[in-house]
Amino acid sequence: MARIVSINISEKKGTRKKPVQTATIEVDFGILGDAHASGDWHRQISLLAIESIEKMRQKGLNVNPGDFAENITTEGIELLSLPVGTRLRLGDVLAEVSQIGKECHTRCAIYRQAGDCVMPREGIFVRVLSSGIIKIGDIIEVEDDKGRNSHNE
Repeated sequence: MARIVSINISEKKGTRKKPVQTATIEVDFGILGDAHASGDWHRQISLLAIESIEKMRQKGLNVNPGDFAENITTEGIELLSLPVGTRLRLGDVLAEVSQIGKECHTRCAIYRQAGDCVMPREGIFVRVLSSGIIKIGDIIEVEDDKGRNSHNE
């Protein structure tokens, strides 16, 4: 079962994010208190799988959730298999996949340390469709276009 293993925020862009136990999500905005949240933007929240972070650990890096500037670290869901437009239920919050991967114009500290960074290839971004509070351990479900859990149909 897919779940949230870490929620990460930062007050400034370009810094590693710090873990928090819960976060308030605002529709068409993102996570309150996070520097990357903004209303008129399709990349309101970023997600990266713990499995992707584990790949970097296997390369010898001492990295943890939030170190790749992802807002939500997931477990048990193949983020890259979700096409743009896929709706995700993150606890009580509904979000829609808006972008897969990203282009890095500047090399982050992780890239300089390892010669590689997994976020541009394996991270995804979502736009927030409904407000709510998320917490570590919340279940992540893929929904169909009628708002049903697509794994139960």
